[in-house]
Amino acid sequence: MKLGHVIKNNKRLLSLKTEDGLYNLSEAATQNNLPLPQTIDELIRSGKEGEEQLSHVIAALEASKQSYSLHENDVSFDSVVLHPEKILCVGLNYIPHAEEADMAIPESPVLFSKFNNALTGHKQTIPLPRSAKKYDYEAELVIVIGKEARNVAEDEALSYVYGYSVGNDVSARDLQMKTGQWLLGKTLDGFAPIGPYLVTSDAIDPANLNIECKINGEVRQSSNTKHMIFNCATLISYISQYMTLKPGDVIFSGTPEGVILGYTPENQTWLQAGDEMEVTIENIGRLTNKLVENERREF
Repeated sequence: MKLGHVIKNNKRLLSLKTEDGLYNLSEAATQNNLPLPQTIDELIRSGKEGEEQLSHVIAALEASKQSYSLHENDVSFDSVVLHPEKILCVGLNYIPHAEEADMAIPESPVLFSKFNNALTGHKQTIPLPRSAKKYDYEAELVIVIGKEARNVAEDEALSYVYGYSVGNDVSARDLQMKTGQWLLGKTLDGFAPIGPYLVTSDAIDPANLNIECKINGEVRQSSNTKHMIFNCATLISYISQYMTLKPGDVIFSGTPEGVILGYTPENQTWLQAGDEMEVTIENIGRLTNKLVENERREF
């Protein structure tokens, strides 16, 4: 099942994406007088009750599909998760990427974070602050936690996942490398687009998915999640030994090789306003964002 947040007439709607098209779950619930969480975040946190409500709404929608049809060109998209308690990111999780970044291959997951201000959706523009110059892309599989996880065994870890999505860990490398902490270059406004859809965990195998990034139509990254150093189950289990993962928490699982940081200095042409980033992950979808100048005054 593919769920998403779309915005139409300035109103956020819960949507369902199928092979037949895109459908308005919020409207189906309203028209049939059925209860339904208003967001994916609420749906995840409502547990079994929310799942039952969703199944009733989908059944009502199926009975009159065309009444709730949406056209992707008529809507905009929001991040598939809106208010996670935590946005955790994994660095250097593909050996070729660690090598191109000239960093040691990690013996345990390298963790850093982003904040909610970085979240944005499919087809949303991302403003580039004037405080940086070296902008880069990172195609990543995103894990969304479905239930509280603490001290989880690796062989049980995937049962704690609600679903998976497409992410782009947009990075300002000059700010990232300014100090020993990466945070500054990672959590600028809009630097964590996720979407367009969240695919529920029962519909996908995260251990074998093709992942690709194009910049202005040119392929820059092309790999498969099977090449991760630490797979999704390992990451969830590892993180849960140190902090409690909550429903709706987000994990960016790391990027493969091909980022601009890995080019030789003479071949590094950093991203700039007007560039379009397109990240595609097999069986999940395509996430597209365009970079724009930041119109806000810089102090």
